Amino acid sequence: MRFHLQAHRAPDARRRELADDVRRGLGARVKALPPKHFYDAAGSALFEEITRLPEYYVTRAEQALLRACAPDVVERAQPGEIVELGAGGVAKVSTLLDAHNHGGDVRYVPIDVDGDAITRAARALLDAYPSVTVHGVIGDFEHDLGELPPATARRLVTFFGSTIGNLDAEGRQRLLEAVRGLLRNGDRFLVGVDLVKDRAVLESAYNDAAGVTAEFNRNVLHVINRDLRATFKPSRFRHRAFYDDARARIEMHLVAEAPQHVEVRDLDMKVDVAEGETIWTESSYKFTPDGVRRMLRDAKLDLEHWYTDPEHRVGLALAAAA
Repeated sequence: MRFHLQAHRAPDARRRELADDVRRGLGARVKALPPKHFYDAAGSALFEEITRLPEYYVTRAEQALLRACAPDVVERAQPGEIVELGAGGVAKVSTLLDAHNHGGDVRYVPIDVDGDAITRAARALLDAYPSVTVHGVIGDFEHDLGELPPATARRLVTFFGSTIGNLDAEGRQRLLEAVRGLLRNGDRFLVGVDLVKDRAVLESAYNDAAGVTAEFNRNVLHVINRDLRATFKPSRFRHRAFYDDARARIEMHLVAEAPQHVEVRDLDMKVDVAEGETIWTESSYKFTPDGVRRMLRDAKLDLEHWYTDPEHRVGLALAAAA
């Protein structure tokens, strides 16, 4: 059998996590929600649209960089298995497979909370690469890496899209330590990061002229309304994104344009949002090469090779267990 889907997470796990995050985040003095809750079907479609916007350079720059460095990555890693954290599409793993003798005898192990996305990716890969097998894992890469199947060959673990930048320093440390636990002698880890750059470029990427990012930001309120029977009025929140130089991060907020008294019926919870008050929905940290090296070193990972594009917009770090 060339495709196996391992359902680690219970069907209602996402709803329970949403409920816990709403209780904690909207009950706090500074209201906040984690960005993972953007990504229902509508949110995923909006993010795909974002990746095609002229202002949002990250996806295009990383894909171009990966095309350029994939032969070297494959030569160094010589993987018989490619693990992808937060797998959403097949473009990047396909680039690695093309550099690996059109797939060869490789097992692809994507882990994602969306089983349908894994299934779509598997079908596309199995059609294009006759020698590839897929073992998908429905799970959260922040919590469930221990549920990945045992390695069958040299392993290349990948984490693209600068998604690691959505975690704070403590969260990044926990994740990288968990990744370190997946690596045996000879295995490699390839992680993509968005680099510190001009404020105008960064802020433009999160404030597109078409307003797609604003709709994506508001989508988290639609998710809460639907899944927890809440009464938010998303259209009455304004999108705000700005770069914090001191912390090297973009912050995304939803700003209430009028007072709202919200009921979250399934939690028997009431939330009052004052005019001008914000709900902090995402942090997107930006990195320097030295910062990436230190971050990896703190998790007992050694930076083996650093790749960047000619404009130094994004980076890919190839690391091994120390």
